[in-house]
Amino acid sequence: MRNTLSVLLIAFVLIYGCKDENAKRIVPKSSGGSLNDVTVVVDNLLWENNVGEVIRDTLAASVEGLSVEEPQFRLRQMPPSVFSGFATKNRTVLKIEKGKPAGTLFLSDEFAKPQTVVVISGNTNTEIIDQINTNSAKIIDAFKKEELKEKQRRIKKSLFNDKDIQAQMGLSLKFPTAYRIAKNEDGFFWLRRDIETGTVDIMLYETPLSSIRKGDSTVVDVVRLRDSVGKIHIEGPLEGSYMATEDKYTPFISETIIDNKPAFETKGLWDVKNAFMSGPFINYAIEDKVNNRMVMVEGYVFAPSVAKRDYMFELEAIIKSVAIK
Repeated sequence: MRNTLSVLLIAFVLIYGCKDENAKRIVPKSSGGSLNDVTVVVDNLLWENNVGEVIRDTLAASVEGLSVEEPQFRLRQMPPSVFSGFATKNRTVLKIEKGKPAGTLFLSDEFAKPQTVVVISGNTNTEIIDQINTNSAKIIDAFKKEELKEKQRRIKKSLFNDKDIQAQMGLSLKFPTAYRIAKNEDGFFWLRRDIETGTVDIMLYETPLSSIRKGDSTVVDVVRLRDSVGKIHIEGPLEGSYMATEDKYTPFISETIIDNKPAFETKGLWDVKNAFMSGPFINYAIEDKVNNRMVMVEGYVFAPSVAKRDYMFELEAIIKSVAIK
C-alpha cells in the first residue's frame, strides 16, 4: 500500500509539475533588429513560384500615401531547414507549411518575446494561396501592430516632457526628445525634428465636432481643415506661400480607433505652391465627445530624394500614443 501511494505521489508531482512548467515557459528575447522586417520561412521552390509571388504582392506592397513606391515590409526568406537558433528570434515571422490541412494560425511569443508568428498551411499551392489572400488584411495588421509596439517601446527610452501640451490641450503624446516645440500659439502646437535632408513634423490642434461630417464629405472636410491651418501656421519660403494638400492626388481615408475613440485616418501628399516642396502626411481626426471636439493630430515629412517610409512609421507610432483626458 505504501509503495502504491509513493508511485501515485510521484506521478502527481510529475504531471502537475510539467503543467506548471509549460504554463511558465521561458522564451528568449526577440532580436532588436530593423523595424518592419519579416522573416518568411518557406521552401525555396515555393518562394520562387506562385506562392512566393503572392507573399511578395501581399507583404511587400507599396505603402499608401507616399509619392514614391516603398514596400510596407522588407522580406527575408529562408528555407525551414535553416530556421533555427538566432533565426527564430525575429519579431515577425511568416511560416509556410505545405502538405498539411489548410489553415492560418496567429501565434504570440512562439519562439521569442515579443513576437508574432503567422503559420499558413495547405496541401497544395492553391490552398496556401487561398489562405494568404483570405487572411491578408489580418496578417498585415498583426505584423504592423507588433512593429508599432516595438517603435513605441524605443521612443519611451527618451521622452520629451509634454506638460505644455497636456495643460493646454488636455491630452498627452509620447514623442522623443529629438523633437522640439517650434510653435505654441492659439491652441496650435507644431513639433519638429531635424533630419539630414529636411524635417519630420507634427501638428496638434482641435476643432468642433461638427466641423467633420461623416460620409462622402469626410475627406473634403479633413482637407479643408488642414489647408486652413496650414495657411495660418505653416508658411512657405516665398511670400504668401503655405503648406496645402496636393490636389493632383486624392488622399486615402479610412476609419480606425485611437485611444479607444472613433477616428478618421487620412494619408496623402502635401505641397507648397510655387516652392517645389512636397511630401507625405498622415492625419488623424479623433472624436472626443466628452469635450465636444475633434482632436486633430497630423504628421508629415519633408525629406527630398530619400526614402520616407520609416519616418512616416515613426509619426504613426507617436500619434497612436495619444491619450485624451
